[in-house]
Amino acid sequence: MTPSGPDAIPATTGEPSPVVVIQGLSKSFGPRPILQGLDLTVPPGQSLALIGANGTGKSTLLRMIVRLAEADAGRISVLGETVGDLRGAALKRFRARIGVVFQKHNLVARLSALSNVVHGVQSRRSGPRTWAQSLATAEVREEAMACLEAVGLSDKALQRADSLSGGQSQRVAIARMLMQRPELVLADEPDASLDPRAGREIMELLFRLTRDKGLSLIFVSHHMAHALRFADRIVGLGQGGSGAVVAFDRPALHCNESELAAFFEDADGTSEGRVQAALPVEALT
Repeated sequence: MTPSGPDAIPATTGEPSPVVVIQGLSKSFGPRPILQGLDLTVPPGQSLALIGANGTGKSTLLRMIVRLAEADAGRISVLGETVGDLRGAALKRFRARIGVVFQKHNLVARLSALSNVVHGVQSRRSGPRTWAQSLATAEVREEAMACLEAVGLSDKALQRADSLSGGQSQRVAIARMLMQRPELVLADEPDASLDPRAGREIMELLFRLTRDKGLSLIFVSHHMAHALRFADRIVGLGQGGSGAVVAFDRPALHCNESELAAFFEDADGTSEGRVQAALPVEALT
């Protein structure tokens, strides 16, 4: 006899559980509404581009997923955890499962690239042996070198971070993120401070690494060609009556530049000033 009621075991459908489930999410900064009643579900292994004009809450949404910003209302579930319920050590363990690549590289300038990558192990270990490559165990040092190899910078391992180019610095930041062994990757305009070629290379690298590891990738982009090329799905945030809502949600293969153009404009209808946003995909190949 199959049990029923509160003790019943949910039926399995064979479908993998979503990596991210967002329901009715709202956020304001003072009197200014940012997000209003937003719903979004992200399945395992999907690369999702989050687009929208300035001020539509794209970066804020990423920050709320890892609870670097608090939601005013709604529910966020990530990797099976209800984010708003987490506190203290549980919140720290949860954040360790998510790799985040920011616009700024946040490297320790005076340390080597390898030492900066070693810092990624702090998501699961603590103590002086996580502070620098010279103090790390052989096992940790070898894993950090493998992460640098994965981003094509093993030859820069002992070079100081402040001597690296912008693109190289972002690669080191990605290697440090890999050192966490993340289960989900969030990227907030990882190409924003880079020239077009370096920006394309960073996006190609992120897409390849997450795809090879079967990880979901959610990235904010102001480059239309990047959204079309590196995403399986494109979600556009647009202003609703009182805050941004999901105004567009479609597989990338079914999108075209003309219908996406409005999401790369400011509220006054002007371009956001990023040349790459207006380039066709072919121009970045």
